[in-house]
Amino acid sequence: MKLAKRLESSMLGLAATVAASLAGTPAWAQQSASTATGTYQAATGGTGGPTPHQLDLQPAATQIASEIYSLHNWMMIVCLVIFVAVFGVMFYSIFKHRKSVGHKAATFHESTAVEIAWTVVPFLIVIGMALPATRTVVGMKDTSNADITIKATGMQWKWGYDYLNGEGEGISFVSNLATPRAQIGAPGVEATEKRGENYLMEVDNEVVVPVHKKIRIVTTANDVIHAWMIPAFGVKQDAIPGFVRDTWFKSEHTGVFRGNCAELCGKEHAFMPIVVRVVTADEYTAWVDKKKKEMAALADDPNKTWTIDELKTKGEKVYAANCAVCHQANGKGVPNAFAPLDGSEVVNGPKAPQIDVLLHGKKSGNYPAEMPGWKQLSDTDIAAVITYTRNNWSNKPEQNIVQPAEIVAARK
Repeated sequence: MKLAKRLESSMLGLAATVAASLAGTPAWAQQSASTATGTYQAATGGTGGPTPHQLDLQPAATQIASEIYSLHNWMMIVCLVIFVAVFGVMFYSIFKHRKSVGHKAATFHESTAVEIAWTVVPFLIVIGMALPATRTVVGMKDTSNADITIKATGMQWKWGYDYLNGEGEGISFVSNLATPRAQIGAPGVEATEKRGENYLMEVDNEVVVPVHKKIRIVTTANDVIHAWMIPAFGVKQDAIPGFVRDTWFKSEHTGVFRGNCAELCGKEHAFMPIVVRVVTADEYTAWVDKKKKEMAALADDPNKTWTIDELKTKGEKVYAANCAVCHQANGKGVPNAFAPLDGSEVVNGPKAPQIDVLLHGKKSGNYPAEMPGWKQLSDTDIAAVITYTRNNWSNKPEQNIVQPAEIVAARK
């Protein structure tokens, strides 16, 4: 393990050298120190996310990630020693005992000593690799005694977060990609804006947690398989529809840490990043207080009667944040992938079926992707987005407005 530590130090030095050589890298490709605030940047030189031309694993921010890094180096050393030993003996034997210098093949049947050696030595090698790995894996799976529990729900293509236990219990939000589409472009369409500093690695709502606290992440999904991954934490856990899995981390540093969905989950797979901001205890308490006040302010009275213009204005924002990625801003959908809403029989028909689709999802069989349910949206948001789709593009249904109270009734 000492050799592993030495290799780890040398690799960190090499990575630092390479990072220093990237002075000419475009600003969008470099995560500057300003994006990795807190003690993590000062202690490790890490950015909390990937860097151009990165070598080796990201600097560890948790004890588990540090153990994974040491195991990685230890396994590489063992494999390298075996490789050199086996191929060294093989090539030496071929060269020194070749027929051209007069050697003849030896004839022998068995050797008890050799058989014992090739049984005992591999066994010892396996034990030497398995024991530290087993200890780390067991530690990775121990999610007991968590200070805070957060449910992460994967959906195409964003993450929903619910703080279930601990300080911040009751906080809930959806985290979307914050990189503007103008920086990304589209198939056959060039981007019109210069890429930002955290291109495709930024979100509108970050997960905020306190430093030195055990954070349990409960993962699931409401459509296809996703995976919640933060490399600097040594965490990757699949989020599977109909199943609940869990993992945990305890960050030793404050800072901003970035990851991605690590399972191929559809056409927007590359566009559902994960950002965790680790702060001090006092900063976390202040964030919780602020977040709860924001949620209370946004919690509209479902019994309020809204005008159609109010619902359309609010619905446009909800549609842009949650629906446009599949159904497109023009409501035309994606041929052979996602249903159009412009001219849709469901949108132009009675409103009850559309409410049911928004709440419970739908698998029509006409498209490969299933329409997920959106119960996590508020009653007002669902009523607003339905009203918006019924009064936009070419849609002109008879029942053109849905009130929040109707969504409340439909949930029962």
